[in-house]
Amino acid sequence: MSPLSSLPPKTFISSFHCHSVTRLRRSVTARTMSSQSSQRVFQLRQDPLTGNSEWIVIEDNDQPGTSTDGLLATTSYLDMLNDSRRNIAYRLAIEKTITEPCHVLDIGAGTGLLSMMAVRAMRGDSKGMVTACESYLPMVKLMRKVMHKNGMTKNINLINKRSDELKVGSEDIASRADVLVSEILDSELLGEGLIPSLQHAHDMLLVDNPKTVPYRATTYCQLVESTFLCNLQDLRNNEAKTSDGVRLVPPGLESLFGIKSQQYSMHVDAIEKEIKLLSEPVKIFEFDFWKRPESNGELDVHIEAKTTGSVHAIISWWVLQLDSEGTIFYSTAPRWIDSNSEIGVRDWCDHWKQCVWFTPGTGVSISKGEKVHLHASHTCTNILYNLKKTQSLTHERTHFPLSTGDLHLTLPPERVAIYGDSIYRQSLFEATRKALQGKSYPQCLVIDDSLLLPLMALHISNRSRVLSLSPGLQENAARYFEAIADSNGFSKDRFEYFRDGKTNLAKAYPGKIDLLIGEPYYSGLENGLPWQNLRFWKDRTLLDSVLSEDAVVMPYKGVLRGCAMYLPDLWKSRCCLGSVEGFDHTLVNTTLGGCGDLPSGKDSPCLPFFIWQCGETKKLSKEFTVMEFDFSKPITGPCSGEVQVC
Repeated sequence: MSPLSSLPPKTFISSFHCHSVTRLRRSVTARTMSSQSSQRVFQLRQDPLTGNSEWIVIEDNDQPGTSTDGLLATTSYLDMLNDSRRNIAYRLAIEKTITEPCHVLDIGAGTGLLSMMAVRAMRGDSKGMVTACESYLPMVKLMRKVMHKNGMTKNINLINKRSDELKVGSEDIASRADVLVSEILDSELLGEGLIPSLQHAHDMLLVDNPKTVPYRATTYCQLVESTFLCNLQDLRNNEAKTSDGVRLVPPGLESLFGIKSQQYSMHVDAIEKEIKLLSEPVKIFEFDFWKRPESNGELDVHIEAKTTGSVHAIISWWVLQLDSEGTIFYSTAPRWIDSNSEIGVRDWCDHWKQCVWFTPGTGVSISKGEKVHLHASHTCTNILYNLKKTQSLTHERTHFPLSTGDLHLTLPPERVAIYGDSIYRQSLFEATRKALQGKSYPQCLVIDDSLLLPLMALHISNRSRVLSLSPGLQENAARYFEAIADSNGFSKDRFEYFRDGKTNLAKAYPGKIDLLIGEPYYSGLENGLPWQNLRFWKDRTLLDSVLSEDAVVMPYKGVLRGCAMYLPDLWKSRCCLGSVEGFDHTLVNTTLGGCGDLPSGKDSPCLPFFIWQCGETKKLSKEFTVMEFDFSKPITGPCSGEVQVC
């Protein structure tokens, strides 16, 4: 059953539970290469159930068996096209900015919505022309169909290139453009290459003093206190409260482990009740689209606390001014900001969220009326913050010299929070202890990227020896365990990272493994569908020959569970399109993974979401079991399950 049912706006939500296991989500990295002569793209696709990668070929022409539907269904295009406030703002600004035939450049054209708006604003005059560049071939193929459907092929020159590959005077673009329309923004604003794209456009593709839509973008931030957000990064203090004796972040080695120093996109409205606002909003950077931006920038600002608390995080957002007069805006601010502004509250959407910058440790204590110093800087792709109290640097990370060189193991904030959760750790600890009972010199094999289980196995039995495959973390995991060995009370020779892979492990350790364990957790594949955790079972099956006769497998069982839910905001963002600002988009629904009114034989894709961040939610049924999986035995054939939801 699809999690985005094509019947009413209700969503079937499933979760996969192992013994002492949490649900994970998947993230896939892709790389593209193209040749203009053959119009062919090679994209790297990773199989989440094996960890193996393969190149797939995307042809320019629609040949049998070359459908690209699955490649675009997991993108944010559909969500953006369902964002009516965004669409209306761009339409109004384009109609206000383009009042006569001219040459328009559209960077990152997508389905061609902005290009078609520009053509319509010129009333289809043959003297007007839009040069639209889109680098991703599957989207180029889709845009061609949308343009043809709407009779827009005559006035739009679609180029399958990045904008920085265009050269004025070539067949791509005959002359410099008078107007730039673009929507190359992410939640942080700069992450999709806004600055380098604008720089190249102003240098090489646009006339002097061009008109642009948007006209300007402004970033804002606000200091907040939130235990929830603090738990997403402060593992050292959280695990100090646990009783298992295992330390992933030993004292003096804080710089060895943590999250990346970057902004994390998140729907902060979902945790509004768990957030205490410590300051008023503060304007940080302005980026003018109508002139060439600088690659780097810095700003120092003193922020006064409006109440006493600890600054655990800095929440940031941006506001687009789409027209030069300053009458058309779009904001990604939290609801507590926009509800009091003239811009108004936007509908829930997933393509643009707020961003969170974590302050290290337990945060920065501040009293009402006290000022803190915020240093903000930006590169071409990121906005960074550094917060400190006057005459104080106590919040900053202390870096210690390590024999492991520049090793700094990073995990996603959600995984850091899980490792700091005392209930989760206690369940893993007890399960591992029971599995090791009665084994004199146990050989333990950790087949995923767990950092907690190897330490627990070494801590519980001082005679145990642990092998780790660490398929995602690889050598970094070995260096990490070596660095924290003394602090956790085990000798380095009791841990081994097996770098030769699963196949050779069977040859090196036939029948010798007493305990095969995993959480399961695979680095880089956190954003996966529930059943993709079955990679553990697949790996366990491949390694069956290394297990001793009385070997224990943990987790020993997997359970796929589900719940019918009412999620109207998520439904609206993923529902099938009809007319978008007067342009027919019905033909994109199958390709972009829409739900609702799909053609016969087509179904919506299964997509992973953090349900607690999906706006309005309501459970419509009790939780139910769909399937169970016995990990104590190898996979012997296909599995299936069916359940009726009442």
